[in-house]
Amino acid sequence: MATGRGRLLLQHWLGLQALRLPLGGVGAAPGSGGFRKGAGVEFAAGWTMLKQYARCGRKCEGPSAACSVSLDGMPPEILLKILSYLDAVTLLCAGCVNRRFYHLANDKISGLGWVIILKEKSGREYVMDHVELSVNDSSVTIVWYGKNWPRLATLSTLNLCGVTPVFMDRSKIPTKNGPRWHSLIAKYSLSHFPESTMIGCDRLIRIFHLNPGLLVGLWKREEELAFVTANLHLHHLAERSTLGSAALPYELPPHTPRLDDTPEYGLHGYQLHVDMHSGGIFYLCSTFRNLFTKKGHIENGYAKLIVIHFKNNTEHLPLVGKVGLSWRTDVFDGCIKSCSIMDMTLLDEYGQPFWCFSSPVCMRSSPRPSDGPHFWGQTYHVDYADASGRLHMELVWITETEEHFIVSLVLYLSVAKINHWFGTQY
Repeated sequence: MATGRGRLLLQHWLGLQALRLPLGGVGAAPGSGGFRKGAGVEFAAGWTMLKQYARCGRKCEGPSAACSVSLDGMPPEILLKILSYLDAVTLLCAGCVNRRFYHLANDKISGLGWVIILKEKSGREYVMDHVELSVNDSSVTIVWYGKNWPRLATLSTLNLCGVTPVFMDRSKIPTKNGPRWHSLIAKYSLSHFPESTMIGCDRLIRIFHLNPGLLVGLWKREEELAFVTANLHLHHLAERSTLGSAALPYELPPHTPRLDDTPEYGLHGYQLHVDMHSGGIFYLCSTFRNLFTKKGHIENGYAKLIVIHFKNNTEHLPLVGKVGLSWRTDVFDGCIKSCSIMDMTLLDEYGQPFWCFSSPVCMRSSPRPSDGPHFWGQTYHVDYADASGRLHMELVWITETEEHFIVSLVLYLSVAKINHWFGTQY
């Protein structure tokens, strides 16, 4: 995989050398709206550095022994690397330094896209480009649909890959027929859909959730593919979509534990952001700060982190509107009740992403608690689980106001993940 990345970067570098212009560059500056590794660059320091580069660029018309570094002589890929460490405010200011910084800070041409590769049991492959793409607050939703799906009975696996053009030309739109680099994000089995993976249905389709984050819609009558939706969290999405290979996904660099954490105090200072949405409509968008759990709340390999307390009415939250998951094909569309997409981002006490996911979820009916208020209607629960932990949400339907209220939200964090993250021995 390292050899593949080197080949890809070499091709980009050769293209940059051939297309180097005084006022522009190639590629897109990494967005600072998502998550970044490290503390970043503060505004004052970043602005001072940019002014120094601007002064150097004005003084040095050409290379000389006194001043060997200038804006005109610095390769665009180096400048893009520098800009990738700037925060949003400093990046906006970078566009005001000179015209070259303006083009580099605002160039959005990357050619990045996503495909699914459907593999038959015979070995034949079908490559399908995405039809729709929507960017949410902390995730990307990618949709595939059409009339020319292969028969489901012949398929064995589905590969989700990010694709980028091997040869970049900022003056042209990347062609679909040109050579593209594939970066494997996830691999799914299509040989069997257990009933446990079905999360909802309507009169036309049934939808199945394949972990991580894939939603597959099947026509009820034919039991054939209707659409495929991938939900990808923005954390490390650029790396996962570009730095892997067709056979192996991108491997995150080794994590360095924060050794100054004290196990006796448990977890503290955590921050959680949760979205529930579908089709551009948000049913929930909330941030919870200063979350903590004590060492005594560890049980069965999980640390219990209570976000919304059941008995504290002031913490209960309503969902906006009637929850439903929108779907569409080139012929039909619809909405499946009680289903949605959940995006979750949990930051540790240092502000680093500890647990992130984007996944379809379903509100399922559950018995009403015996100690619940008399005005409560039907009760529901939402559950999600992966290697990092589990999420459990309880909701009630308030008949008077005709809306769902979240009355309990609990995270169960994997102790193994905590020990790996902090170097502790819980």
